[in-house]
Amino acid sequence: MGIIEKMRLDGKKGFVTGAARGIGKCTATAFAEAGADVAIVDLDIEEAQKTAKELAEKTGRKVIAIKTDCTDKEQVDAMVAQVVSELGGLDFCHNNAGICINAPAEEMTYDQWLKVININLNGIFLTDIAAGKYMLEHGGGSIINTASMSAHIVNVPQPQCAYNASKAGVIQLTKSLAIEWAKRGVRVNSISPGYIGTELTLNSLTLIPLIEKWNEMAPMGRMGKPEELESICVYLAGDTSTFTTGSDIIVDGAFTCF
Repeated sequence: MGIIEKMRLDGKKGFVTGAARGIGKCTATAFAEAGADVAIVDLDIEEAQKTAKELAEKTGRKVIAIKTDCTDKEQVDAMVAQVVSELGGLDFCHNNAGICINAPAEEMTYDQWLKVININLNGIFLTDIAAGKYMLEHGGGSIINTASMSAHIVNVPQPQCAYNASKAGVIQLTKSLAIEWAKRGVRVNSISPGYIGTELTLNSLTLIPLIEKWNEMAPMGRMGKPEELESICVYLAGDTSTFTTGSDIIVDGAFTCF
């Protein structure tokens, strides 16, 4: 069997949070194209259902949509149970849901801080633990968390201390769980994208001035594309990455190299 065949995900089951659009939609698409059955998990259930229908028709895989608030433990536990029930198991997940609030630290409200930390870090913890418990009891699996290059650098010119702190926390959570579960068959890794040009990002009037600055600073002179994260996530979800755990893979066009 060649390497391309080895990297396929035929027969595997998984879910992606924040998958109705953007990066999550791209990785869910890649998982389905590689042969996996996938749950599209998002708060926006209408958009999630559209994405699920689109991917099912495109790939021929079983793709379902589940509305979930990833900061609510009961909803997260119920989501994992539904994935297992409807797809027939859980072999991998990509915990990708997140938000960013740009506000100077001295002006940021405590509620804004808590919202970012709750979604970006606590939400990852809840989905990691819910998925991890199932995987520990059923022979193992792979967990992928979305961190950010913002865990490694302080972004400029926008002020985003809560986002940066939350993403640094995701990496340390990833490494901590990887150590705890290394001998028990569950691998935990993170990806740290740089600036990624999703449809929403590229069409945001408030971000256009920032995008121009980011591109000026970027060694490659551009933002990344969501699809440039797909192959890494397929690799991490599959059986060719069985010795990869506790890793944070930076995909940023060398932005953090200076």
